[in-house]
Amino acid sequence: MLKPGVVLTLQVRNDDKVEKYRCKVQEVKEREFYVDYPAHIVNGRTTYILNGTQLLITYVSDEGVAYTFESEVLGRMKQAIPMVQLSFPGYHMVQKVQRRQYVRVESNIDVSVHPLTHHFSPFITVTHDISAGGASLNLPKNISIPEKGHVFTTFVIHLNNGETHYLKLKSKVIRLVEEPAKKRWKASLQFDPINELERQIIMKYCFEQQLLLRKTYSLA
Repeated sequence: MLKPGVVLTLQVRNDDKVEKYRCKVQEVKEREFYVDYPAHIVNGRTTYILNGTQLLITYVSDEGVAYTFESEVLGRMKQAIPMVQLSFPGYHMVQKVQRRQYVRVESNIDVSVHPLTHHFSPFITVTHDISAGGASLNLPKNISIPEKGHVFTTFVIHLNNGETHYLKLKSKVIRLVEEPAKKRWKASLQFDPINELERQIIMKYCFEQQLLLRKTYSLA
């Protein structure tokens, strides 16, 4: 249920790029709701989003289930906490995110990468983000891996209960993306294959990170 305190992820399409922002619900009415000013996920800067902007909103329930719906920026309200007014289409338009659309969280997880189908020097790096379906890796400088090829990856997953899991996964390189501003490349991977136990470990990790983010955001 959408209620005050729920942390939202807003997706806004700018030309061919999707920008993501984070905010928290302040007040909910029947056909509209109010949030604090969104902050850009990457740089943390508070952002002014124009009235009429179309949004795709995602949030995670207390049970760890992800939901998504479309919304629009309607206006602003100046109170003790400056708020943005967004449209709410009703719960009949809120969709549960299917399992193939696993919740993705930004997190720096240690991962080692070894060749499988093409030769390259093994290396160790960290993830940019991860979901139960795949991950995005920050590639070290002067490292090249085959696009559309397969690699062997080992992810080190630390859970809140103190358990550490070393997930050894065959991964398919979906795409390589250059980040000119940071002078580096990122590699998007799809786990191919992943068994149910491994998937559950990553899903639990992502859920814990969502809860940590919600707690951190509520204290901000």
